[in-house]
Order: sequence, then C-alpha cells, then structure tokens
Amino acid sequence: MSELRTDRLVLRGWRRSDLAPWAAMNADPVVRAYFPGVLTREQSEASAAGFQADLERRGWGWWAVEVAATGEFIGFTGLDPVEDGMPFTGIEAGWRLARPAWGYGYATEAARAATAFAFEELGLEEVLAITAAGNRRSRAVMRRLGMTRDPADDFDDPGVPEGPLRRSVLYRLPRPGGRPAGG
Repeated sequence: MSELRTDRLVLRGWRRSDLAPWAAMNADPVVRAYFPGVLTREQSEASAAGFQADLERRGWGWWAVEVAATGEFIGFTGLDPVEDGMPFTGIEAGWRLARPAWGYGYATEAARAATAFAFEELGLEEVLAITAAGNRRSRAVMRRLGMTRDPADDFDDPGVPEGPLRRSVLYRLPRPGGRPAGG
C-alpha cells in the first residue's frame, strides 16, 4: 500500500484512531452540505473499512490524511474509479476535510499528491473531479489543481435524489505535457 507525503501532510492507510474523528466529520452538516445527508457512526466506520480494503487490494484509493507535524487526522483524499451508472468513466480525485482544517490549503496540497501519484505511478492520461454544482470550495480546489470544466459535461448525478444537490459538474486534469482525453 502506498503512503504519500507532502511538506505538511501524510496520506496513509486508515487506523482505528481515525474512526471517531471521521465519524464526527461525517455527522457535521456543514461538512456534508453538498451530500444528501450526514452519516451515522456505523456508516462512517463501514466507509473507512472499505477505503482501507481498497488501499490494501489496489495500493491506492481514499487515503486518510494527517498533519505531519502533529499526527492529527484531518480527513481524506485520494483516487477512485468513477461509480457505475455515471455518464463518463475514469479515475476521480476527491477530498473531504474536517472544518478546523479548512482554509489552510490542505485539500489542494493533498489532492496534488494524489494526482501526481495518478500520473506518475498509475500512468493515467487524465484525472477527473466531480462535485455538486453549488460547491464553490471544492470547485476552487479543482481550479487550483489546474483542472478545467466544460459546461457540456455537467450532469445530474444518478446517485443523488432530486433536488438542488443533484446537478453536478465534472472537471478534468490531463497528464502534464499530454493532451486532454479525446483531444
């Protein structure tokens, strides 16, 4: 299983000590504002177990993120195949951080490490990112990563109930020095 390091962060496998802060993050309605709802402790623990299983099986996936200087768990970032039923395929980058970790550039820093891994270790030609259309914070991270959006790629997420969160945007990041997929 791969562990990634940046100047300030460690992207690593999941530990038992991550479960309580992970559950607290997923119970925070502000953190989950662009998801259909908050998660229970059991749902959070099941998701972390699934993330760890993917890391062990593939060597990559949704890594736990900790601040290197303190060892504090602050959320997750990583890569995952796009879910079945979406109007596109590929590998997406994603992130979610606890509110106290917002505003420090951690999401961008962690996502840069994950996308570098995607290009350098996995040999991908492109990485995708998806969010609800109204999620300005995540969209800003996508732009800081150098991702671009074509409004023609916007879609209604089939996994989200009807309502304001269903409309989603797709951002793309081609391999550095390469051409965008289909270009």
